[in-house]
Amino acid sequence: MKIDRILFKTFLLKTSLILSLLLTIAVFLFSFTGCSQLPKRFEDTREKMGTFVNIIIYSNDEDYSDIIESSFQKIDELNKVASNYDSESSVSVLNRDGIIKNAPEELIEIINISKEYNIKTESTFDITVNPILELWSEGLWEESEEVQKQKINEALKLLGSDQIHIEGSTITLGKKGMSLTLGGVAKGYIVDEVIELIKSKGIKSALVNAGGDIRILGSKPDGSSWNISLENPDNTSEQIVEFSLSDKSIATSGNYYRYFDPEKEVHHIIDPRTGFSSNECISVTIISENATIADILATSVFVLGPEDGLRIIEGIENTEAFIIDNERNFHKSSGIEKFIVE
Repeated sequence: MKIDRILFKTFLLKTSLILSLLLTIAVFLFSFTGCSQLPKRFEDTREKMGTFVNIIIYSNDEDYSDIIESSFQKIDELNKVASNYDSESSVSVLNRDGIIKNAPEELIEIINISKEYNIKTESTFDITVNPILELWSEGLWEESEEVQKQKINEALKLLGSDQIHIEGSTITLGKKGMSLTLGGVAKGYIVDEVIELIKSKGIKSALVNAGGDIRILGSKPDGSSWNISLENPDNTSEQIVEFSLSDKSIATSGNYYRYFDPEKEVHHIIDPRTGFSSNECISVTIISENATIADILATSVFVLGPEDGLRIIEGIENTEAFIIDNERNFHKSSGIEKFIVE
């Protein structure tokens, strides 16, 4: 902290010197007190994107409520681009017509990132898996194993991220009947965009959590890290491990929340190579530089399984993984320990 020092001329009388010194001390104490005031914490949680979104910012500005409000408005704007549940969203128009002209820049960016990571994850992250998801959501789990395989084999012919073509602002699906789902990337992308908005307002410390897709801006104002807990899949009221993070993103994919069937035998993380639920893991947590990549990799590593998943993670810079397999064993990437709170 820089404190201006008042220089006293040597010819001042002793009494004046004492008074000046007292004044200097008062100014010093006032400056110290003013500089030490930490930003205040402001928080809001709202239901968005089919989950709860929590936004925390630290600020001394009076317009903090405007920042939070504009952040939630940003979520609504981007949801109109990427939501499969909104029949008028950009991705829904693309799915319905097989083509969209003058596509939003955000949709083009999301698709380009998804195509890139489809290659990096050996086709285990594939936004063209939507026809398979639709089969399961329409009751495929009620059919015999033979019928399931028959219908899935037909639907698998519609998959392929290489069949998504982008020319300028026009996106075209290369196969009739193809459709996209952005469920494994959109939340992370939106979280990143909200953080960028918050950062542009001069905020240096913030957290955005969209149903477990988390991006952290900076440290807390006192210099400490943010602590994020991973819940126990077998008892969600307990935590298994705690991570200490600053300026990072973290996302978890698990098979213990969302199922297609009442018996909870078919969960929502589908292997796009087979059309069936992935069963090698029960939880995958990824720590990365941004929430988009953490979101994508949490899904794809879950599909890959512990061994192949860690092999992929070790080849991606600034990215770590904490995996719980289906027998409750822990698998950790080489650099994850530095984030774990002892």
